[in-house]
Amino acid sequence: MVARRDKRFKAILLIGPTGAGKTPLGQLLEKRGLKGKRCIHFDFGNALRKCVADPDSRLTRDEILIVRKSLATGALLEDKDFIIAEKLLLDFIRERRAGGNSFVVLNGLPRHAGQARAIERFIDMRLLVKLDCPLGVVLARIQMDTGGDRSGRTDDALDEVEQRVKLFKKRTEPLIDYYRGMRVPLLSIDIKAKSTAQGMYRQIETWQF
Repeated sequence: MVARRDKRFKAILLIGPTGAGKTPLGQLLEKRGLKGKRCIHFDFGNALRKCVADPDSRLTRDEILIVRKSLATGALLEDKDFIIAEKLLLDFIRERRAGGNSFVVLNGLPRHAGQARAIERFIDMRLLVKLDCPLGVVLARIQMDTGGDRSGRTDDALDEVEQRVKLFKKRTEPLIDYYRGMRVPLLSIDIKAKSTAQGMYRQIETWQF
């Protein structure tokens, strides 16, 4: 059962393949806010990596093993393991004290329709920002570290990047049609090798939704 819209947290979903610039854009949205509202950036991949490294994580030992496997193989968390994503997202929302004058900027969650349906209980999706970035541009951006967020990444080998882009197209990109069916506004941004978070932000800032 979906909660009343005014009881859920307003959210913006950044959707695009690895390397497209979601994390730098999310960080900039958090820094500047949007449309007079505070933004809080939830980077799901970063949250997963932190909970594995944190001995005081609220996740159970079995849940941490699932997260480690997901991080090692690039596999998505399926519906049966959604409780992991729910714990991390709701903890983040509580810690950051999201409220009526906030947007939760979602980066990496949801990644497929099952997750999208599950978060509807507490998330009111207000905007999708699609970062259109073909494989060739993804590879160029990663090589140049255009967004400045690839330092320390151990999963940027060519075959791993190609696999993640294929998985994105198969499982995550269909969320566009899912949310279109729910009449959530969609802003598509054409990403180039040297596109910056500032340029993306300007397009969102001036777009009416």
